[in-house]
Amino acid sequence: MTLDPRGHGDSDWSEPGHYSFLDYAADAREVFRQVEDRFGVAPVAVGASMGGLSSILVAGEDENPPMSALVLVDVTPRMDPNGVDDILSFMGARMQAGFANLEEAADVVAEYMPHRPRPRSLDGLRKNLRLDPDGRYRWHWDPRFIEGPRPISSGRRDDPDLFVEAAAKITIPTLLVRGQMSELVGEEHAREFLERVPHAAFTDVSGAGHMVAGDRNDVFADAVLEFLGRLESV
Repeated sequence: MTLDPRGHGDSDWSEPGHYSFLDYAADAREVFRQVEDRFGVAPVAVGASMGGLSSILVAGEDENPPMSALVLVDVTPRMDPNGVDDILSFMGARMQAGFANLEEAADVVAEYMPHRPRPRSLDGLRKNLRLDPDGRYRWHWDPRFIEGPRPISSGRRDDPDLFVEAAAKITIPTLLVRGQMSELVGEEHAREFLERVPHAAFTDVSGAGHMVAGDRNDVFADAVLEFLGRLESV
């Protein structure tokens, strides 16, 4: 199952503009519980970036987390602050102005991720944009995610050790998949995480940056399937 978090994709935007990590963790917790109720088995959470941090909070803070395992995709409790700032700057740079067409949006993405081959088709990019009444394309998420009354930066800013403390309490099977070229998760961040979660498995994907699944989907999928296979054999 794939989830569009609040304010993203086809999910509704938060009426009060609440987009902190605590809000996303509460959403994730409820989704995991509903999945378990519906299918009779606790799900494996596979979280990249924001989804990963939200899942860390659920896995570490809940006495009986509603998940059977956790896969973190290029995200750790501590990350390179410059890399985080770069992502937020990329997301916010054209947030209000938008793009005249898909090609213009593709140019901005290519400039931000020069290591990734430019796709021949822009259909995938189209899914990440919305066409507004003024004829301009804008990212398919609520701008208040960055600039609202309770933006995504609020949780980390108010309690920088929130994720570190939660990670230290994780007991469910865990896999960390890092992009070897990641601008966010350095070797030192992965090492610290593995020290705090010593039972966690680790895969370092060469030729991939922060967007591991997009850069090397084959290696990413193999790593996750191997991890899931080990769970089934236990």
